[in-house]
Amino acid sequence: MRTPPIVVGIDGTPAALRAARWAATEALRRDRPLRLVHTYEISLRFPAGIADPNSVANAFQDQGWHWLRAAEAAVLEVAPGLCPELALLRAPVVLGLLHESNSAEMLVLGTRAQNGLTGLLVGSVSVALAGRAHCPVVVARGRCEHDTTLVDGPVVVGVDGTPGGEAALAFAFEHAATHGRALVAVHTWTDSLLDAALTGAAAVDFNPLQQHAYETLAERLAGWQEKYPEVKINREVVQDRPAQALLRYAGTAGMVVVGTRGRGGFRGLVLGSTSQQLIYHAPCPVAVVRTDPEEEL
Repeated sequence: MRTPPIVVGIDGTPAALRAARWAATEALRRDRPLRLVHTYEISLRFPAGIADPNSVANAFQDQGWHWLRAAEAAVLEVAPGLCPELALLRAPVVLGLLHESNSAEMLVLGTRAQNGLTGLLVGSVSVALAGRAHCPVVVARGRCEHDTTLVDGPVVVGVDGTPGGEAALAFAFEHAATHGRALVAVHTWTDSLLDAALTGAAAVDFNPLQQHAYETLAERLAGWQEKYPEVKINREVVQDRPAQALLRYAGTAGMVVVGTRGRGGFRGLVLGSTSQQLIYHAPCPVAVVRTDPEEEL
């Protein structure tokens, strides 16, 4: 049986080269093959005599191979002994990479360091991939252009209190154990009662809510310490919104891990803008893990 590779989406941007470097170091650490993938789609129809369809296809292919070889060179900078597989696919980017995720250990994508999403992650593409991929999706953010390694910081995982979040916990613990890092499990209070109190709607006793939050976090973490005794666990219950809390911890983290329930939309900890805020602003890699990868897409 073929060992599942780490797949990197390549689109010719510096961010994609960063993702390739990050994935290369991860492939070496995990002893996994590395697969660099570029997808292209020719959707325009040219009037007769304006452009030869074969010439257009050849141009797309030549450009794709150029970008793939540049990514291969970036990989060899950080992992000289690694021999990445190069793949050029004619397919829409989302469908092509979703197909790749069927047999991948993880799918790695890039973003600009400061200015949000680009290339493979334009608009809804990131949501579609993170919400529908059959494997964890890692957005390889970093503190500088050639930042490829997990910094000397913990793995931070958002714990939303649902049994479905086990997939994110599993990824976070395995990643922490692989890199020899501590794990910070963050669980936030619900925001509705806090907002009501701040607007003067009623006097609220938060002690029972805080106690319930601690109990929820303890329940979700039960059994993981026994499975990963080498991983130091720090439990954090935070009275704040999920995105704000996780971004604060991301400032000193090596990775932030959150879960999603698929179907292309984020729920739980990654409901609404939380995942996007992490992808835009976290100064470290962000992993989005589907909690229901067995569902039919």
